[in-house]
This record gives sequence, structure tokens and C-alpha cells, in this order.
Amino acid sequence: MPTILATGDIAPDRDVPDECFAATRDLLNGADLVFGQLETSFAERGTRLPQARHAVLCPSEGAAAVGRAGFDIISCAGNHVLDWGSEAFFETKARLEAAGVAVVGAGENIAAARKPVIRQLCDGTRVAILAYSSILPMSYWADERRPGCAPMRAHTIYEQIEHDQPGTPPRVHSYPHRDDLAAMEEDIRAAKRQADIVLVSHHWGIHFVRATIADYQLDVARAAIAAGADAIIGGHAHILKGAELIDGKPVFYSLCNFACDLRMDPAHAASRSFKEIQSLAEDWVPDFDSLYNFPAAARMSMIARLEVAEGRITEAGFLPLWIDRDAVPRVLAPEDPRFGEVIEYMTAVTREADLNGRFRAEGDRVVLEALA
Repeated sequence: MPTILATGDIAPDRDVPDECFAATRDLLNGADLVFGQLETSFAERGTRLPQARHAVLCPSEGAAAVGRAGFDIISCAGNHVLDWGSEAFFETKARLEAAGVAVVGAGENIAAARKPVIRQLCDGTRVAILAYSSILPMSYWADERRPGCAPMRAHTIYEQIEHDQPGTPPRVHSYPHRDDLAAMEEDIRAAKRQADIVLVSHHWGIHFVRATIADYQLDVARAAIAAGADAIIGGHAHILKGAELIDGKPVFYSLCNFACDLRMDPAHAASRSFKEIQSLAEDWVPDFDSLYNFPAAARMSMIARLEVAEGRITEAGFLPLWIDRDAVPRVLAPEDPRFGEVIEYMTAVTREADLNGRFRAEGDRVVLEALA
């Protein structure tokens, strides 16, 4: 039975990038289709754009390492796609393609960014992948004459709750950009005419904040499923978020990280910009000797797993991961206490977000089901 695997964010920033995938290479290479989200550029040259908040130019050989790791398709639809300018993006894309990895969600113009990647599984099932980003520094989205990624922008409104109490926290509302939503729906319908299964990747949501799902994410997820998407894969938050089934179709709001190196230096740790982000998360202590400077909750991660038969997804779930200070993701065995810890965390954040997902361990995997 064909299996599709999808991972969280990838940014191998070390001298030997293959080390990042040492514990998962056999697993990924054994799957029928593997998808991931890129959070960096693999390039020799690039000029950092002024709107890039955190930008790492990873060694160019990282692209070949991603191919050797077993990835078939990589989304470049994210908030780092143009951190080092269009020249670095095109070099990254070319290096990935030379390594046998297709790029989706970004291109030389909006038409290319919206174009799906279509692959055929061993049983003849055709799978289309689309990718979009809601996390968008200014001008990172493609248009008719500019490279970038496929956008799924959103608007935010802050509602003052206590009008007689200046400075009190507001209620936050968000909703999808109307034209971007319509374009996504059109892309999904078109992809469904070419493929049996349509997977949609969204780089979206509120980073580091436990459990919370933004209003616009719920709207976009429902619109995507209604248009014909068979599964939604979410990224960007750098921690796990909840999951649900919409009309029987799985929605993973955040897969957390995968092979994502992140160093920290004392100057950055002391900066006002980092302190503001750090305040969003629970238990985030910088470790200057670690390759994995994320909140404690980011130790828990997952690989989304989809089983396919007769042109449809027959089972959705995940493989629990743990990521230590070396930033290498490792699949957890069922007898490892951390296996249950990941399930417990997913159960808690799913419930806190009022989503309908529940989780059942089945051997070395976890199955996503809907609450009755």
C-alpha cells in the first residue's frame, strides 16, 4: 500500500548537512512520496533583503543532501523564500532540481508559483501537491512579473474589548485575503481534474504560541477541503499544533520542525526582537552550544503519514519524532516514554483549539480519527 510522508521545516546549516538526516534517511527513502518545507536558501551568492528578519544562507551542498535524504518534493512557499534575493532563490531551486527534488509553491512568477507538482505512485494513483504561504515579508509573494511564492494572505483586526480600559489586551480577528482564497480554490479544482489526490501545504499560523489556531486558518482549511483538497499539511509555527478531520479529510495545522539547525549567539539572545518572540513561548532558554535553539515544546515533532489505496487516502496519522540539541530528528519507538508524550501533547493542544481530532497508537504509528 503506497505511503506518503510529510515533514516539518528544513534548514540544514552545518558543514556536513547529511548528518541532519542520518536517523531518518532509510525511512524517507522507503516511502513512495516524501514532501518537506524549506526554511532557507542553498546558494553560493545572495544579498540579504532588508525585510528579512531571520535569514540563514545555508551551504549549497545542502540541496543534494535533501535529495539523498529521500525528499521528492520541497515547498519553497514560506517567509524565507527571498531572504537572500531572487538570485539565491533561483540557485536554490536549480540545485534542488538537480538533486531530483521538485520545487512547489514558488517560481519566476505567480503562474509558476501556483503550478502543482504531480507525481504517480506505484499503484497508479496520481497525487498533486500545491503550496502557499500566509507568512509573508513585503514583496515575497510572486506576481505577474516578479518571482516569489504563492500567497495566501490574511488580514487582522484588533477589537478593543473594554472600551473604558485603555491598554487592555484586544480580541484578535483574522480572515483570508479574498482574491488569494479564490485563487487557491481555483488551483485545487484544477489540480483535482488532473490527479486523484490533492495535497495542500500551508505555511501559516501563529508561531511559538501553544495550541492557538488563527481564525483565517480555519477559514482557509475549510475552503480548501470544500474545493477538493484531500489533506492539508501545515508548517511555520515551530511547535506542534492540533489536527482535525474536515469532511473526513486530515488537516495538520503544524508539523513543527524536521532537520532545522538554529544557532544562537549572546548578542541575538539579548536583543529586543528576540526577547519579544521569546515571550510568546513556554520555557524557551537559549543554549549557545546547541544546534537547536527552539522552545522546549519543539523537541516534540512528527512526520505526517498518509496511506493510499485505490486513488484515495485510506488512513491519516503521524510518526512521533524527538529532536535533541544536535537538531537531528529521530523517530520514536512505541516503547519510548516520549512516544506517549508526543501523543499526549497533540491530544492536549487539539482539545485546547477545539478541534475534533483524536489519536490512537497503532504499532509504531499514530492514527488520526475524529471525535464521535
